[in-house]
Amino acid sequence: MVLSKPLYSLFGSYLEQLFNHPVRTKSITACVLATSANVTSQRLAGAKTLNQHSVFAYGLFGLIFGGSVPHYFYTTVERLFSHDLRFRRFFLFLSERLVYAPTYQALSLFFLALFEGKSPQTAIKNVEKLYWPLLKANWQYLSLFVYLNFAFVPPMFRSISMAIISFIWVVYIAQKRRRFQEKLAAEKATK
Repeated sequence: MVLSKPLYSLFGSYLEQLFNHPVRTKSITACVLATSANVTSQRLAGAKTLNQHSVFAYGLFGLIFGGSVPHYFYTTVERLFSHDLRFRRFFLFLSERLVYAPTYQALSLFFLALFEGKSPQTAIKNVEKLYWPLLKANWQYLSLFVYLNFAFVPPMFRSISMAIISFIWVVYIAQKRRRFQEKLAAEKATK
């Protein structure tokens, strides 16, 4: 009981901030989740020391894009499909899978590379090599969660619930990107 009151108070404060300052609260939450997902990914890969550039890049991406882009996307599709359509959830789901996911995937791959200090050419190469396999995996593994999010989560919490699910996804992306960068480094070393 003693522990539940502080947790309840913290959750209440978070909900108040989410209601009063939704973009800021979602951006900070996305920053914390993306940073911790990157650290988790590095630890799972057995890194003795953390790649600070990568941690910073994921945190910055979460802060700039991780809260604002989903917030405005979900707000927009809610308004677009606010009528009492028979297949409303299905249209919300399709718009997320066919518009948001492909766009956000490209955005994340490009800007993560830039935020890590890579050149724009390297960032584009990163997108070219990783975009399609990651997008297919996104569609394959996250579609059920996206549908459940639209079907059962109130609009105010949708971007936060997807951010929590995305924690696992960011760990996956970080591992894929790290393997690709290691492959590029090995190719440069052999030349």
